[in-house]
Amino acid sequence: MGDPAGIGGELTVRLRAPDCPPFLVLDDPDRLAAYRIAPVAAVTSVAEAARVWPSAIPVLPVTLAVPVRAGQPDPRNAGAVIASIERATSLALSGEVDAIVTNPISKATLYGAGFNFPGHTEFLAALTDTPLPVMMLCSPLLRVVPVSVHVALRAAIASLSAERIAAVARVTRAALRRDFGLASPRLAVAGLNPHAGEGGAFGDEEARIIAPAIAALRDEGIDAIGPHPPDTLFTPDARARYDVAICMYHDQALIPLKTLDRDRGVNVTLGLPIIRTSPDHGTAFDIAGKGTANPASLRAALNLAEAIARAKR
Repeated sequence: MGDPAGIGGELTVRLRAPDCPPFLVLDDPDRLAAYRIAPVAAVTSVAEAARVWPSAIPVLPVTLAVPVRAGQPDPRNAGAVIASIERATSLALSGEVDAIVTNPISKATLYGAGFNFPGHTEFLAALTDTPLPVMMLCSPLLRVVPVSVHVALRAAIASLSAERIAAVARVTRAALRRDFGLASPRLAVAGLNPHAGEGGAFGDEEARIIAPAIAALRDEGIDAIGPHPPDTLFTPDARARYDVAICMYHDQALIPLKTLDRDRGVNVTLGLPIIRTSPDHGTAFDIAGKGTANPASLRAALNLAEAIARAKR
């Protein structure tokens, strides 16, 4: 569902065959039907959803506490948003669905309903007992993985360690092998400081933390190189030499991805026992209900989820 006051609903009803694989929506069927974009049918099971598609978009009903006003999130509907994530995760864990694709949520709106997680990634990890979930953003042009995610930059730097960098890299490599069909993934590791520290002139994290992590990975037979100066790691020539960039903090990873290919960017959670993707954008309350939101990233998220499921099968 995502936040019902955001753009998730209107994007969802614009997705139809043959541009995307069959899907089932957890949402309020009446609110989706009100967009008058595509036929919507309430269903009671995954099996019934398969029979409804593609003549209509199948919806497992989620009851909202109050009517939705586009662009105006209401904390009273937070419980329904959380319940939709929990139900989707349960369906994936049981094998009833191949994957889940999450529409954007507003964390601030959910906090009052007992949501104590920085985002989807951490919540899904808790629901699936995953010790180290890893967020990867990918598009046809670039894959990036931040070592730290939704924390202040000061905390992100303080939390860096050789052990954590290596652990994130291992999860990433395993997922690229298993889910993306890369037999020998090439990992490029970014530095933290300008010019990757300039030999210690601009900081010692590269020599003290990042280089030892890379050495440990290489000792395990993992193709990892770096630390690379962040300002040259995302040029076309540099991107041709690796399959994923391991970045030291959130914006170091997401700024180049969103600049290069925002419309096709997809967020993938690695390390989970289920497949989870999401579009690479937020709730966009400012344009919700105006009919101007672009469904390209959500479509890419659905297609990537199907591709990963197919690779696993």
